[in-house]
Amino acid sequence: MDTEEFRLPRSRLANERLHALVPGGAHTYAKGDDQYPEDLAPVISHGRGAHVWDVDGNRYVEYGSGLRSVSLGHAHPRVLEAVRREIDRGSNFARPSIVEVEAAERFLATVPTAEMVKFAKNGSDVTTAAVRLARAVTGRPRVAVCGDHPFFSVDDWFIGTTPMSAGIPAATTELTVAFPYGDLAATEELLVRYEGEVACLILEPAGHTEPSPSSQLRSSRGDPTPGYLTGLRELADRHGCVLVFDEMITGLRWSEAGAQGLYGVVPDLSTFGKALGNGFAVSALAGRRELMEWGGLRHSGDRVFLLSTTHGGETHSLAAAMAVLTTYVEEGITAQLHALGERLAAGVRAAAADTGVGDHVVVRGRASNLVFATLDEYGQPSQEYRTLFLRQLLAGGVLAPSFVVSSALDDADIDRTVDVVARACAVYRKALDAGDPGPWLAGRPVKPVFRRRV
Repeated sequence: MDTEEFRLPRSRLANERLHALVPGGAHTYAKGDDQYPEDLAPVISHGRGAHVWDVDGNRYVEYGSGLRSVSLGHAHPRVLEAVRREIDRGSNFARPSIVEVEAAERFLATVPTAEMVKFAKNGSDVTTAAVRLARAVTGRPRVAVCGDHPFFSVDDWFIGTTPMSAGIPAATTELTVAFPYGDLAATEELLVRYEGEVACLILEPAGHTEPSPSSQLRSSRGDPTPGYLTGLRELADRHGCVLVFDEMITGLRWSEAGAQGLYGVVPDLSTFGKALGNGFAVSALAGRRELMEWGGLRHSGDRVFLLSTTHGGETHSLAAAMAVLTTYVEEGITAQLHALGERLAAGVRAAAADTGVGDHVVVRGRASNLVFATLDEYGQPSQEYRTLFLRQLLAGGVLAPSFVVSSALDDADIDRTVDVVARACAVYRKALDAGDPGPWLAGRPVKPVFRRRV
């Protein structure tokens, strides 16, 4: 479809209704209509498998489903069967349900590097719990976050370090410091500078999981250099701080046991979410028994308020998690994701090269977690060119804030995507030749999620 003819009138009206009722028009900033070309932000009606339909009746091949949470595809039958079974038995009780035991056993069998687990609903719940636990165990105030990773939590200790720091006291922000991914010397220098003050090092165990102005020029898969994670483990031990792996993205997508299972380095604590529930709300804090028991009842020290969530033991979400874990292990989903991603990456790169934009539309990341960068005529990251690219994809029936695959995709979906990308790249080439993408934007450019001003 010609982008000049592509309109989303019902979606536009639904977006207006959303903004009148919901701050930002969405419940996650990354889903905001500012992340899409002007008046081309689809509002979704329903989804099945790798496809979604908007309220205007358009069907799309979807990538990055549910911000990477729906890795098996929408309405996956095995997950829905488990959920329906538990809903019929009640969802929440005055005491733990037997499902909580079974879910913990299933999780720890799948992630054997952990000894205990506690479930919650959001990634921020469990990353903040990990930080609180690390501070309690060490008696130290500072948190060291990887500065090359874009997001850890909605809570003050992290959000205060972003451009959206309004409402966060400076005294809180000052307790969070940053270290660069892959640089052991700089990290040790930080730990020496704040000797005896850093409670934990928290990072994603892989690099480049998200496109960002500072990193999207790189094209590596994001695997750590040999010895990096081992060296980080040694640094944490030597300086007496807790090593925390944020496995929100890498969990299940890197291996069934996450990146820690793939790379063979065991953190003290780790956090999981996203793919764990295939769209149902469940997250997990896991780790060494010695630390996790600080949040329990079987020790003689001061109690730590680790996690206490009304809906953490919600039966149908835990049933979904068990179904997801079982499906990954029995059906080899991680390998499927890698195979699909490799096919997609090869097709997109070939299409970009054939149209002369191979140095400007850049696909990178692990095959199971592909992201793309849009670079201008000078090779710099460009929101304008991203807008042009997204407009062309949407008009072609591809909803792709990233190229993160789900296992519901088939070869026909990927072939269709590559065809749409090829057409988009041809338009991209015209804009590069003109030295101005403006005529192809039809409105304001998309915006970064983290920015100080609206």
